[in-house]
Amino acid sequence: MRLVIADCSAHYTGRLSAHLPLARRLIVVKADGSVLLHSDGGSYKPLNWMSPPCTLVVSEPDDDEAAAGLTAVWDVQHTKSDDHLRIEIHEVVLDTTADLGIDPGLVKEGVEAHLQALLAEQIELLGPGHTLVRREYMTAIGPVDILARDPRGGSVAIEIKRRGEIDGVEQLTRYLDLLNRDPLIAPVRGVFAAQQIKPQARVLATDRGIECLVLDYDAMRGVDDVDARLF
Repeated sequence: MRLVIADCSAHYTGRLSAHLPLARRLIVVKADGSVLLHSDGGSYKPLNWMSPPCTLVVSEPDDDEAAAGLTAVWDVQHTKSDDHLRIEIHEVVLDTTADLGIDPGLVKEGVEAHLQALLAEQIELLGPGHTLVRREYMTAIGPVDILARDPRGGSVAIEIKRRGEIDGVEQLTRYLDLLNRDPLIAPVRGVFAAQQIKPQARVLATDRGIECLVLDYDAMRGVDDVDARLF
């Protein structure tokens, strides 16, 4: 990645036309070929940019441009369209390049797989006496997130979502229909578990005899110590 802080102006032509007057900005040239112009405000969004695939050609200014104070001209041309970004460099304050290596990507916390693993370890959140049968209990239409047993020996099918919506209730309903045809585990009741359950999903679940369980991800990880709270 190349980072350049420079006094520059920019002209964009293509699907639309845009102009950035002379000012000090950060120019980012990424390994994928994209070029972005940033100001010191506006959060993460660039003022202008060119997405890959594109080519960058740096050239010397002509006599008239040099007389106007330009020291370099960057021409960024998209290879699949007529979009063109011209950056006119006046003074360079910083020009540095660094190899960032391969990025592992964003690791999201609280995804369904994490919630499933935590609830399997803390199956007592369903109530005292519940035990885990297995995670990813397979049915003909896909796996139920968790199959458990209640204190009376009854089967419990749990569907886990980060955000509980009507689609999740419908999914659990289909699982329950199949599971209750199996004489080895029937009758099976359902629990719809999520970090947040939409009111419409709760109403539908209740109407179908499905219990709702709100999961506190921080508390399940031990981050939120309930006993240490003042209020």
